[in-house]
Amino acid sequence: MENNNELLQLLENDSRLTPEQLAVMLDKEVGDIKKLIKTYEKDGVILGYKTLVDWDKTDREYVTALIELKVAPQRDRGFDKVAEKIYNYPEVQSLYLMSGSFDLAVFIEGRTMKEVAFFVAQKLAPIEYVVSTSTHFVLRKYKDKGVVYGPCEVDMRGMM
Repeated sequence: MENNNELLQLLENDSRLTPEQLAVMLDKEVGDIKKLIKTYEKDGVILGYKTLVDWDKTDREYVTALIELKVAPQRDRGFDKVAEKIYNYPEVQSLYLMSGSFDLAVFIEGRTMKEVAFFVAQKLAPIEYVVSTSTHFVLRKYKDKGVVYGPCEVDMRGMM
């Protein structure tokens, strides 16, 4: 298949698409699509399948936080060893190496702000080579992974 990026894009946008649907959309054979997906999974190109949930519409209590970390890179390892220690915590949802004023961006979820603060103080901040942390709490999601979270409520206070 010459343009496999189109298949990956379709799957990334909707992982519920069946191989049969994908074959029709891409004008390919179902067997070829199945084989390609299996290869992508085996090679780690496709890492998993997730469902995006608007948790604000459920009774689940949680908070999401972005923690900026400044890290002193290690000789011969850079940021990798610190990143490995951090991404192994179950609270960590995402971890990115960044350019700019901080080095690592850590997204975590906790039941309360206090729980997140405890995680930062007791687990992240004491890690060797972590120089400083800055925590930002997500107040509302408007769009995540290309999906808009419901209609925005218009703030009418300044419009009168």
